[in-house]
Amino acid sequence: RGGKPQTESSSASRPTRPRTKLAAARALLATVTWTARTLATGAAMKLNADFLASRAVVKAGAALTWVPSPMPGVDRHMLDRVGTEVARATTVVRYAVGSKFREHVHGGGEEFLVLEGTFSDASGDYPEGCYIRNPPTSKHAPWADDGCVILVKLHQMDLADRSHVVVDTKKMQPVAPRDREEGVAVIPLFNDGAEDVRLETWAPNTEIGLAVPKGGEFFVVEGEF
Repeated sequence: RGGKPQTESSSASRPTRPRTKLAAARALLATVTWTARTLATGAAMKLNADFLASRAVVKAGAALTWVPSPMPGVDRHMLDRVGTEVARATTVVRYAVGSKFREHVHGGGEEFLVLEGTFSDASGDYPEGCYIRNPPTSKHAPWADDGCVILVKLHQMDLADRSHVVVDTKKMQPVAPRDREEGVAVIPLFNDGAEDVRLETWAPNTEIGLAVPKGGEFFVVEGEF
C-alpha cells in the first residue's frame, strides 16, 4: 500500500526483488516485533517508527505474542505504533469467542482486513477476506460471536476523507496489471490519488521488482516471499 502520510519502513532506492516460494503470496503490510511496556505507563510509544531506517524486521506468524487491550477478550500484537492508547498504528487484533469492544470513534480513520473468523458491527458481518475502511469521525461497537483475527491500520487517513469501503476479496477476481511482471495480479481496495491500498497475488517462482525509494511495508497473508 502507499500514499500519504508516508508509512514505509526503509530508504532503499533500488527495486527489491522478492521471490515467491510456496503458495501465491498476498502482500499488504510488514510483520514486525513489538514491545508494549510504555502503554502500561501511558508514555508515548515509538515502535518500528523510523521509516527512513535501512532495516527489515520480520516476525513469524505462528510466534505472535499478544498484549491485552482495554477490553477483556480482545488482544493485540503490535507491528508499528506512534502514540499511546490512541495512536497511529498497525496491529494484528484477536477477538476471543463472544468478545466485544465498546463503542469508539475513529478520529484518524481505520482500515482492516479480516484474517480469520467473522468480525461484526452494527453495519454487518464480515467474514475472512473482507476489507473495511472506516473514515475519520466514524464510530462502531464491534464484536465477534465466534472469534476473529484482523489486521488493522489506524490514524493514517486524510482527516477530510469520508469514504466508507467494504470489499469481500474472496468474491473478487484479481486482475493482471499491464505494467507489472507476469504472474502478478491485483485486487484494488482503495485509491484516491493520495492513498493506494491493494491486495496482490504473486504466482509461485515469480520475481517481483518493487521500487520503494521511501520504503515499504508488507503483510503476507498466504505463502512466503
